[in-house]
Amino acid sequence: MNWYVLYVKSQTEKKTATALERMGLEVFCPTKTEVRQWSDRKKKVKVPLFKSYVFVRLSEEERQQVFVVHSVVRYLFWLGKPAVVRDEELETVKKWLADELVEEVQVRQFSPGDRVEIKGGVFKGQSAVVDQTGSRKVRLILKHLGVIVEASYRDLVS
Repeated sequence: MNWYVLYVKSQTEKKTATALERMGLEVFCPTKTEVRQWSDRKKKVKVPLFKSYVFVRLSEEERQQVFVVHSVVRYLFWLGKPAVVRDEELETVKKWLADELVEEVQVRQFSPGDRVEIKGGVFKGQSAVVDQTGSRKVRLILKHLGVIVEASYRDLVS
């Protein structure tokens, strides 16, 4: 039996994995924990590590039965054949997820004109001025480089 990669409808990864498990199939849908903020609260939520993908272990003869689940779109193909994932590769993902430390992201409101330091990415260590803020990203002006960039809030230190 091999591990195959299923492409599923967007944001149905966990539901699809549950439905396939109920059918008696071996399924792997790796998830990570993220801190999400709404206007009134913060919450830790589990989100799929690979968006729109679920791994399923079955024999070649059983491959068609996954399409009973309506959110399954198709198999991922490689060189004209369904992509097969080695056990070692999935074990590596499982070990990596077991070691994952959930990083608490300190969320703070930024306003245009605030001075910040970029703590991640290509511009790590650079100072910038907030130009615009959005729900997930902030636009920054790096005056000494003469560029405007977008960054996620977690990449900033005020």
